[in-house]
Amino acid sequence: MKVLESAPHRYDRGIKILTLGKINKAYDRIVETIKKEDTVLDIGCGTGMLSYRAVLKGADVTGIDINSEMLDIAEKRAHNMELKIQPTFIEMGVAELNNFEAHSYDVVMSGLCFSELSDDEIKFTLKNIKRILKKEGVFLLIDEVKSKSIFKRFLNIFIRIPLIIITYILTQTTTKALTNIEERINKAGLMIESRRFNFLDNFIELHIVKEVKE
Repeated sequence: MKVLESAPHRYDRGIKILTLGKINKAYDRIVETIKKEDTVLDIGCGTGMLSYRAVLKGADVTGIDINSEMLDIAEKRAHNMELKIQPTFIEMGVAELNNFEAHSYDVVMSGLCFSELSDDEIKFTLKNIKRILKKEGVFLLIDEVKSKSIFKRFLNIFIRIPLIIITYILTQTTTKALTNIEERINKAGLMIESRRFNFLDNFIELHIVKEVKE
């Protein structure tokens, strides 16, 4: 969603259009497994939509993003929501993930961020997520993907073109899809425990665990 980030104040509006307003339900589902007092790292937190949900479940949340304007919006929202536990937002890119201590987080999550990264950045990020997670830690990922079905790809183009046009007219922004993410996760030594697609298979929610070898 890098192009949408060029206009932070329009980001949430654009995402809601492109997901037909279903993004909030997807975010609600992805944080269901987070427990009270979990330590959570939100990679590419953007305007904080996932971070807030984790905080409301009683988690200790740190959100990182390279876009300072997005973080400003996130911090203002946190203040306006009068959260009992405030998330910590840090201006930081994935290249700095190696600054976090090993085995320091119960949960790492990322919403609509991986599709912004290069192949090398994705590889580096997944390697560090495995290192950062505690032994029984969980990685929660939600992002836009390309369907493996040729039919659904064509159907997706047919349905999404009007949405992309509307989004661009209203926000002057657009998006791109993530490719081969499941294969990359497996190569990083992480294990996909469950997955959920939307009806077009172009939006995925993944529950991932550390593959612990005895």
